[in-house]
Amino acid sequence: MAMTKKIFGAFSMEEFNANPFSRALHRSRYVQQTKFPTTRKKILQLREGVRAPAVALNVNEPVKAVAEKLVALNVTALVTLRNGEMGNAEQIIPLLFDAFKPSQRFTVLQLVSTKIDPRTMEPKMSKEAILDWSKKKPTIGAERNTYKVEFIVDSDFGVPGAITVSNKYRREFFLESITIEGVVQFVCNSWIQAEMVNAKKRIFFSNMAYLPCETPIGLKELRDEELRELRGDGKGHRMPSDRIYDYDVYNDLGDPENGIEYARPTLGGEKNPHPRRCRTGRPPSSIDVDVESRSHSFMPIYVPRDEALEKGKSDAFNLGKLKGILRNIIPSLTVTDSNVFKDFSDLDSLYNERTLPGMKSPDGIHMKYSLPKMIHKVQASVEEIFKFDPPMIISRDTSCWLRDDQFSRQALAGINPLSIERIKEFPPVSKLDRSIYGPLESALKEEHIRGHLDGMSVQQAIEENKLFILDYHDIYLPFLNQINSLEDRKAYATRTIFLLTPMETLKPIAIELSLPPVDPNSPSNQVLTPPVDATTNWLWQLGKAHVCSNDSGVHQLVHHWLRTHACMEPFIIAAHRQLSAMHPIYKFLDPHMRYTLKINALARETLINAGGIIETEFTPGKYCMQISCAAYRDWWRFDLEGLPADLIRRGVAIPDPTQAHGIRLLIEDYPYATDGLLIWSAIQKLVQSYVNYYYQDASAVCSDTELQAWYDESINVGHADLRHASWWPKLSSPDDLISILTTIIWLASAQHAALNFGQYPYGGHVPTRPPLMRQLIPKENDPEYMNFVKDPQGYFLSSLPSWSQITKYMAVIDIISSHSPDEEYLGVRKDLSTWSVDPKILEAFYSFSMEIKRIEKEIDKRNSDISLRNRCGVGILPYELLIPSSGPGVTCRGVPNSITV
Repeated sequence: MAMTKKIFGAFSMEEFNANPFSRALHRSRYVQQTKFPTTRKKILQLREGVRAPAVALNVNEPVKAVAEKLVALNVTALVTLRNGEMGNAEQIIPLLFDAFKPSQRFTVLQLVSTKIDPRTMEPKMSKEAILDWSKKKPTIGAERNTYKVEFIVDSDFGVPGAITVSNKYRREFFLESITIEGVVQFVCNSWIQAEMVNAKKRIFFSNMAYLPCETPIGLKELRDEELRELRGDGKGHRMPSDRIYDYDVYNDLGDPENGIEYARPTLGGEKNPHPRRCRTGRPPSSIDVDVESRSHSFMPIYVPRDEALEKGKSDAFNLGKLKGILRNIIPSLTVTDSNVFKDFSDLDSLYNERTLPGMKSPDGIHMKYSLPKMIHKVQASVEEIFKFDPPMIISRDTSCWLRDDQFSRQALAGINPLSIERIKEFPPVSKLDRSIYGPLESALKEEHIRGHLDGMSVQQAIEENKLFILDYHDIYLPFLNQINSLEDRKAYATRTIFLLTPMETLKPIAIELSLPPVDPNSPSNQVLTPPVDATTNWLWQLGKAHVCSNDSGVHQLVHHWLRTHACMEPFIIAAHRQLSAMHPIYKFLDPHMRYTLKINALARETLINAGGIIETEFTPGKYCMQISCAAYRDWWRFDLEGLPADLIRRGVAIPDPTQAHGIRLLIEDYPYATDGLLIWSAIQKLVQSYVNYYYQDASAVCSDTELQAWYDESINVGHADLRHASWWPKLSSPDDLISILTTIIWLASAQHAALNFGQYPYGGHVPTRPPLMRQLIPKENDPEYMNFVKDPQGYFLSSLPSWSQITKYMAVIDIISSHSPDEEYLGVRKDLSTWSVDPKILEAFYSFSMEIKRIEKEIDKRNSDISLRNRCGVGILPYELLIPSSGPGVTCRGVPNSITV
């Protein structure tokens, strides 16, 4: 440490106290050597530790001598490479080969001081240091390898603020960190591209956070240089090794080169407004120059290199895909005449301990797949591989999907609790243009619901906030003619009326099913009310299934894809382009941006593309993404995306400053809302502490050029189609910034978790929540009506997706409902020791972490409260989607920091 004292400046104690970089150096060393405190007392000790002297300073050593004669000194650094990312034989052999030619291949590192050289007015630089593989061969199978590097610097070098890395080996490697003299750490976690692919030198900054106006003079040019490289020039094709962040419209979903049926409109622009995506720079299609070619679909869609999935995530993802393929093998061989389930036991056979489904023998005779007793264990193993785990929704009650209370509960504590609204007028009124869509009057009348209001009049029920609705009329009706012309697709635009009971549960009392009007004399709407006999019971079940199909589409296309995945991407792209890695807001948002760009690219590749999973498995088919565009154009507003604002918009809450969260819920037992408000408030408090630490007043926010550029670009480029909307929040004060950041973090973490990780547990039993329907509900004068009367169960089953559609759908939602082993959950930062060196920030995060743990216990307590009928009772699943922690796999709980699937 005496050597460290000489290298980083022989300051007196007075100089140390006056020099912020020296104090930062000490804090950095202290934080790295201290585990995250487990009590408030330790946090206070950490805060007091800042006052201690920095690394073994000799206060009696004359400063004058150092100034008169500069001495070249050696500085030791430890460079850590993560083998988990480059440790397989294919990747590591070139490194071993390079190790035998050290004169030809090496990595060059150079330290950059926070100070400038007064003689050259350039940043002080160390001599170039060489990282040479021949000094230590990579160890195959080890999680990481650490190499020692020697830098030579002048004795007045000062504090290292950055380090540059140039890779002259044959291929990339994953650089985890560089630690200088055990004091200054550079957390890299990045791929270092080989020079042979024209990669530029990489710049990494220390763990200090600086607003633009506070940037040390020695780092200013590097700060700007790094951002210029990340922005690129907007030209040319993207190579997998590039690190360029740029915007583009969604012109890569169609594949007209594969046939006209795969042509799709571009999303983004006046006709189909949509948030922008990360630009890939792929060549145009030979059919349409405005569309990106997918002819090289075997190549992954470009995302900046550092956005790639890490090995643990990638392995878990690939394992899930393999399981999905295997689980579709047996159903694909199953004997059926029309790919339709004959009985509910066929559905059950996908989950239960069983002999495998009916197989076709060599002579074509239907048989059961059985194995001799002597290999019974082999059969059990085979079944374990080929069967689906029973989804949680039927784990307690296999017939729960038939019950009205379970149907209603999904609106408050299911996978889509974001659509339920309070009725403010009856009958409901459409906002669609009558000149385009014809008569739009609702078929719902007071006589349909009056007998189900527990003695209240309709007006009284409205005034007492007892009537609620799932209203999918306006979002589906414009597309119904196109949808219903597709093969094996039939849909209505539905409205469902619910009564709030004294037990705070919802009871469905009417379902309206609408089709586009054909002529004034032919009613296109019908209304179903709770059943009174067997016939109306099956009609009611079919009606609920169509509602769930509508709900499933809106959940996936609007609330899930649009509101979290798509609308967050522009904020992430802009953050990389406009906020330096040393900007405190970038450091704060970094864990909430992890994997999202890559996940969205994968979605464009296989989920939302033409002929992808979303089109084949959901009712709107090829019109799925146009529904997302319509919702973005007509309904999405960033200022209403925060949880309290969204609850107020839907009328399920009203402002109330006397309440803990500033609002009062009109449905007290609303699990998504009550749990979500706890998490929202915890996030808001952390953001408030962090923002107020760096921005003391409005002028600090307004004068932050990077911050303003980030927000401006997010709106005017990333959300260009809505850039002129008057509702965009201003960014002119710390309170504005607190609100914006809280909303972004909420959407990326808790909102996405509530919408995603219950998809298989709640939707893996398709009759409970069919993603599409294949038949309309027959009326008495329809030819199909008598077939329905003779075999209502058969008609119901034939209306569901086909066997192959169901197993494919189940396989996909099983994958995307799963947590990977490397998941980082809310309240946890793996980079905590290097994220911030300030005790106040660490204390604020520690308090946040403790609050998240307290919230988890509170949710567990609520789920055991028998008075809360929407989360506790016979056959009722506890609502755990917003419990922050989770293990890997499909758990129906866990709130990751970011959109990771």
